Amino acid sequence: MFRLEHISYLYALVAVPVLLIIFVFMMRWRKNAIRSLGDYDIVRQLMPDVSSTKMNLKFGLLLITLILIIIGIVDPQVGSRLQEVKRSGADVIIALDISNSMKAEDLSPNRLGRAKQAISKLLDKLDGDRIGIVIFAGEPFVQLPITTDYAAAKLFLETINTDIIPTQGTAIGAAIRLSIESFGHDVGKNKSIIVITDGENFEDDAIKAAQEAVERGITVNTIGLGSTNGSPIPLYKNGTQVGFKKDKDGNTVVTKLNEEMLQEIASSGNGAYIHASNSEIGLNSILDEINKLEKKNFESKMYSDYDDKYYLFLIPALLLLIIDVFINERKSRWLMNINLFGEKEKK
Repeated sequence: MFRLEHISYLYALVAVPVLLIIFVFMMRWRKNAIRSLGDYDIVRQLMPDVSSTKMNLKFGLLLITLILIIIGIVDPQVGSRLQEVKRSGADVIIALDISNSMKAEDLSPNRLGRAKQAISKLLDKLDGDRIGIVIFAGEPFVQLPITTDYAAAKLFLETINTDIIPTQGTAIGAAIRLSIESFGHDVGKNKSIIVITDGENFEDDAIKAAQEAVERGITVNTIGLGSTNGSPIPLYKNGTQVGFKKDKDGNTVVTKLNEEMLQEIASSGNGAYIHASNSEIGLNSILDEINKLEKKNFESKMYSDYDDKYYLFLIPALLLLIIDVFINERKSRWLMNINLFGEKEKK
């Protein structure tokens, strides 16, 4: 397994063609300057000790040295030991609502932002459990297939926003069914779905979907976000709030938490319902329920160690720098008829 520890430093390689172009122009300028003094061949004979070949050689060495130093700083690494690790855990899929109502700010910073913060903290507490993410609004999509790579899960989590799905709505039932499919065909009571939403379901029969999950041995837990009294949906432009979302009649849209719906879904799914707050969103309580599930043994392969290989580039770079120091720009007999740019030098 190969990886680059500091891959962003590769952008420094842009300097290589830039320096090469500058050097070529300098050499052309030098040649034109010599020609301006008189006949080129005669003027060159008046400078018998100046070697264009050595100038080209020194520049070439410096350019190669720069490339080696940049690659060394990037720090190529090779996975030295591939281990097959046995894990034991449950399979969890989080079905996260990203409809416009999740922009309501009755939770800080808003409903969706608070949910993402809680999911990130949950990932830090998982050990051996596999996790997947399904996002939904008017229709559901798999954002992250089920995995044990928690770092990747956090990266996918950061990209989630309310603009990902163009079709608005809150299709909780469809999200539960897609979550069921995402578990695959494995059987066993080690699977759980966590639906995180404000519960404004207008699309389908979410309770029936939860019952279908139970028939497959999957529990369905729900976490309700928002206030039962309702909250307006703010509108922002260039980071500044410009008002609130309104309906076609010009009335401010107020989105309310539908606790009754979420409680029925959790009850039908043999799971638990938690009402989230700013201090506790409820994932810790759900995690306790997940830990009670039957654990499944599975294996995964991973590289346990990475060896740094930067020295394979920095040592040659140091040697080239030393060689460059000992090369002067005066002619030597064995180079007198050689020119890196294809020009014969005059004796």
